[in-house]
Amino acid sequence: MRMHPGAPKIIAIDRDDHHAEHVGRTSDGRQFLLTTPFVPGPEGNEFVALYLFDAAGALLEAHVDEFGSRDAMDELARRRVYEARLAGLGEVSFERIEVAPFCVERFGVEFGLIPEEPENEDDTWWVAMEPGDYMAFGEPWDSGEYDT
Repeated sequence: MRMHPGAPKIIAIDRDDHHAEHVGRTSDGRQFLLTTPFVPGPEGNEFVALYLFDAAGALLEAHVDEFGSRDAMDELARRRVYEARLAGLGEVSFERIEVAPFCVERFGVEFGLIPEEPENEDDTWWVAMEPGDYMAFGEPWDSGEYDT
């Protein structure tokens, strides 16, 4: 992903009881985000995504599992994969993370914290968790809060 000069370098994400329930650090100091992105609509897909970052916030790995459309997916299978990804991290602490925007492609879909450049000079930058645009971060980038 090409970074634009005005795009944020680091985004803070505070742990919460919604989309950021499973964010934090592994025992070796890596940061992680475990989440459930989706492609909306009747032809959409549901996913489990585990993103691993170094201590400074650079993406190290992205593990994405596909489960098909919301109507057809096996919810129990998705829950098992989600729980296995979390357990596979070993000892973790759930806490605020600070990570760089990133983009990876899996299954022909872009995943990540993807900066959205302003359309005009009066607009501001946003960074959206994709696919699904279910977490949208704006300034200040260190607030740890997002819009849904």
